[in-house]
Parts: sequence; C-alpha cells; structure tokens
Amino acid sequence: MPSSVSCTDLSFSWPDGTPALKALTVTFGPGRTGLIGVNGAGKSTLLRLIAGQLRPAAGTVSVAGRVGYLPQDLTLDPTASVTSLLGIDGQVAALRAIEAGSAEPGLFDVVGDDWDIQERARGWLDRLGLLHVGLCDPAGQLSGGEVVMTALAALLLRRPDVLLLDEPTNNLDADARERLYAAVREWPGVMVIVSHDRALLGLVDQVADLSGLRGAGSTVRMYGGNLAAYEALLATEQEAAARAVSAAVADVRRERRDLVESRVKQARRDRAGRKSAENMPAIVAGARKRRAQETAGRSAQVHEGRLAAAQSRLAEAGDAVRDDASIRVDLPGTAVPAGRTVLTLSGSLELIVRGPERIALTGPNGAGKTTLLRMITGEAPVPGKLVVRCPVPFGYLPQRLDVLDDCASVVENARRAAPDASPNDVRAGLARFLFRGPGADQLAGSLSGGERFRAVLASVLLATPPPQLLLLDEPTNNLDLASARQLAQALDCYRGAAIVVSHDMPFLRSAGITRWLRLERAGVLTELPESPR
Repeated sequence: MPSSVSCTDLSFSWPDGTPALKALTVTFGPGRTGLIGVNGAGKSTLLRLIAGQLRPAAGTVSVAGRVGYLPQDLTLDPTASVTSLLGIDGQVAALRAIEAGSAEPGLFDVVGDDWDIQERARGWLDRLGLLHVGLCDPAGQLSGGEVVMTALAALLLRRPDVLLLDEPTNNLDADARERLYAAVREWPGVMVIVSHDRALLGLVDQVADLSGLRGAGSTVRMYGGNLAAYEALLATEQEAAARAVSAAVADVRRERRDLVESRVKQARRDRAGRKSAENMPAIVAGARKRRAQETAGRSAQVHEGRLAAAQSRLAEAGDAVRDDASIRVDLPGTAVPAGRTVLTLSGSLELIVRGPERIALTGPNGAGKTTLLRMITGEAPVPGKLVVRCPVPFGYLPQRLDVLDDCASVVENARRAAPDASPNDVRAGLARFLFRGPGADQLAGSLSGGERFRAVLASVLLATPPPQLLLLDEPTNNLDLASARQLAQALDCYRGAAIVVSHDMPFLRSAGITRWLRLERAGVLTELPESPR
C-alpha cells in the first residue's frame, strides 16, 4: 500500500485553552506538498500531530508508513557526539566493541543488519556538504546550519516513508540549500514541507494552503503545482474576490437607499390616510388602517430582508479577500543621525558602522557570524586581538528566539523590557506589531514561530532606551511569506542602524540593505561591491 497521511476532524488546543486546529480534515499522498499559511494557522502544530509529538484533543491521524520529522527548533546536548545527533550512537558503540573482540550477543542485536551504518552515515554527511564534520565531533561545535543538515542526514539515513520538514532551510548557506534542494528533488515518498523559502516551494508538486480558525474550523485548500502556480491562481481568485466585494458594497448601498425611500413613501401614505380618515366612519377607517399597516409591514420586511441578504453577501465576499496587515516600526526614539558612529570593530576584524546603515552579514555556515553578533552584545567572549565599541543602545534578536518567558503573556514580556512605560503605551506599541486586544494577552509559549518573532521584535524595539542598533540573526526563520514581507517593510522604515545575518537573499534585497559584508571561515571580513547572487 502506498504511503500516505490522513487527518480526520482533527482538533488541538494548547494547555491554556488557546485553540490551534479545529475539525481539520486533510490527506497527503505520494509526492512533495508545500504546506503554507499565515503564522498561527497551525502548520507546525499539524506536523507535530502527524509525527506523534502531540496528542489531538479530537479526531484521528492515520499514517501508512514510517515517519521522519525535522522540527523548526532542534534542541541538542552540546556535549553529545555527531553520532548521537544522527541517532546511531548505540550501533556505532556496539560495532566498535565487536571490532575490539567482544562477542556479547546483545551487541549483535543492537547492530542488526546495519554493519555499514558508519559508512552510510559518512556518505550522507559528505553528500550534504559536511565533509569536515567527524562522526565523533561534539555537536556543540556545529553551527546552526550544520545542525540542520546533520539532522537531515539522520532522517535520510533511516529512510522513512513519510518525511515532514518544518522550515528546513533555516540557517542554511547557499551551498547547503542547493544540497537540500537536490535531496528534496530525489525524494521518492510522501513529503510535507513547511517553508517560506521560495526556491524550495518551487520544487513541490502541490501546495496546501492552511487557513486559520474561522467559522466551523480549520480548512486546507489544495492547489496543483508549485508556489508560482499557486500564486498565479490566488491572484486571479483575489481579483475576483475584490470585484465581488465592490459589487456587494453597491448592492448594500442600493438596498439601504431603497429601504429609506420605502419608509419615506410609507410615511407620506400614512399622513394622507390619517387625513382622509377624518371624514370616514370609525369602522371603515379602522379597517383601512389595519390593511395599510399590514401592507407597510410586508413592504418593510421585503426591503429589510433584501438589505440583510446584501450585507450577508458583502460579509462572504469580504471573507474571501486576504488582509496582510503590516507591522510598523517607525519609532522616533530609534533614529540615528547620519554621522553618528554606532559600532566599531578593530584589531583582527575592521568595521565601522555610522548612521542608519543597513548591513547584510553573509558567509558560509560555521564562519562565525552568530558568534560575531554575540561578541558585539557581550554574550560571547571577545578574543584579545579584537576590540568592540558600541556607544549606542542596541537590540539583539537571536536565532532561537528563546528570550521570552513562555509562562508570561506577550504584554508582560514587553513590559519587562520597558518597565517605565504605562500599560496603555505598551499595548499601543504592541498593536504596531499586530498584537491587538486579546492577542497581546496570549502566553508566549502558545505563539507560532512567526508570532514569536513579532513578540521578540516588539520587546526589543519597545525597550527603554530604544535601540539605535539592531542585530538580527536569521530573522526570516519561521516566518511565513507574508510575515517576511512585513519584516522587510519594517526594516525599510526603521530609523536606526541594522546588521542582518541571513542567507535569504530575496529578503535581504527587499530590506533596503546598503552594505554587503562576507565573513569567511578563516575569520576574514570583506566588503562586497554588490549583493551576492
């Protein structure tokens, strides 16, 4: 039987009662499916339910075949070996004991048929560009991108029938992305990919658009073809939806006008009827009045019914139009004059940042880009040959976004960064980042990846004093396509300086970058004359 995933009436809520999915029914068959949707729609939650990491509150998940799952955020013991990250440490230890002369039967049971497990593991690491990574190396030495590729090698080594990938290109440099794309192209089974990477979504066979909780529950719409085909069809749908809204608005206006005109005419008839009734017998006048009231009532019901129907059509048409709200970070306190020096690196690395510059820091995985940002913030030790001077307030967004208290609400986290601000001022600031009303009271632990990013960004930028230098480490990780556009727009209107570490070239080109730097593994920082391809 071919591999497949089937979800029926699937519902899930977080411990605080926040619903994530409701009555969702969807099936994924052989081939590559790109699972997209706005942040908070439940994409990662759905993958975790399929992988068995979460238990549904209602409904069923049925999987034909073995499942492999690559989560957004990989947690690992930095002291563990690469073989542990690959999931083969027990087999490797058993093989080495057998090679040393042990004949204990349990060792042979551990190895099973995988006598070539080390060679196959080495082969997948090499194929994915990790030739310099040794099986016995500590996982703590790996960069974020190298961790992702090692975890992918672990999945491919196990040959699952169903492969679930959640933002797999996070932290990957250009070379690693190309190797991932090649592995995706060759995948023979069921693959479900959550990603904002346009090139990766260009490889899928179909797109599944997961809508958030609306009306009866969560829904998925399937579109044949890759991301470009989906966007072309969606654009056509949205044009039709916009026309339907315009027509519905015109209908509502017409029906309102007709209702008003009907009431005015009825008022005139009532006045005329009262005047003529003055000369009629009471019985005749009463009968006429009753008939007139019945006719007026029926007429009013007809017009009010037509208006209600037109308003219902307008609501339905409006639901079909997407509203991609934009975050706004045009905060005056972050402004930096053009001549002010906000950062100086001297010694083993030379860099001066002045005014509201937008700097992209690129380079291969393992070159030390994240470490350099952490040196600037003081979170990593600075070697003796490097001097760091940062005379302005700065804000730092790490890759893992682990700076929030998951047990506190969004507004509580923001207030900790700005203790002197009033609750109303904090809530007004959070509204700029799309946390309005009850949204600001969500627990940080229940936020999606993109929502969490917005919450961290809000806490950083609303802090006192406001940051005049923003350090962003892979900021588009976990962001949906709309949120990545929002972030690019936000950076474009941010008035301070920014250093952005990212491998997402389309995002960087849309974010108003003014300088391009590249850090090599040898620790050499060079300025590029233009954006890399």
